[in-house]
Amino acid sequence: MITTDDVRDGMNRGELFVEYQPIVSLITGDCLGGEALVRWRRPEGVVPPFAFIPVVENTPLSGRLTYWVIDTVAAELGEWLRKHADVHICINVPPEILGRGGIEYAAVRSGLRARAHQIVLEITERGIPDRLGLEALNALADHGVALALDDTTLSGTNAALLTRANFKILKLDRALTAELVEGGEAPDWLGALRSLLRSSTLHVIAEGVESSYQALTLRAAGVRMAQGYLFSMPLPARAFMEFYAERLIH
Repeated sequence: MITTDDVRDGMNRGELFVEYQPIVSLITGDCLGGEALVRWRRPEGVVPPFAFIPVVENTPLSGRLTYWVIDTVAAELGEWLRKHADVHICINVPPEILGRGGIEYAAVRSGLRARAHQIVLEITERGIPDRLGLEALNALADHGVALALDDTTLSGTNAALLTRANFKILKLDRALTAELVEGGEAPDWLGALRSLLRSSTLHVIAEGVESSYQALTLRAAGVRMAQGYLFSMPLPARAFMEFYAERLIH
């Protein structure tokens, strides 16, 4: 069983690294950016994030891990982002660290503050930010940072959060995407998603897209962006930048 001490020791030994899951336009096929994903390479192999990220949530280590990711993204992609102003990078932020000044400090120190308009902060619905957190989110949005509600299931919880913070993007949970099966019935949420996109200015990124059928169905519903193994597995920084260049068709 993995503990917070295990993760802390792994960080101290430099075993954690970041990969980038490309986000692709369902309209043009262009790579629009990517999501920064933490990985942990132990002697026995790479530990998947679901095995250790929940361990550090709501602990003091969650802040340290998030700030480390910001530093790493800045070191690996900062200069490249400066040269490609249309690229966006998504970074997951745990709700418990919002509103305490750490995000802004880490962004300024790393240099990513200057690239604020290219950063998307992803907030999961697993935890609702407190008042300070919501105020911090809205302040970041006022300064050009885009906010995304991650793991969206189109539930009432999502709707409540959307009214309290200036979210511009919804990331459709991969479990919903997996319900799109060729030859099967269209899930109920698909109609709700169409209505939402027709009646709002929200953008949707579908996660976990693994088949052409899923991509085409989501595009027909109004979804314009997606990520998943249909397009690419998560990539190291250099390979991610090469993928971007290869998919750029204009």
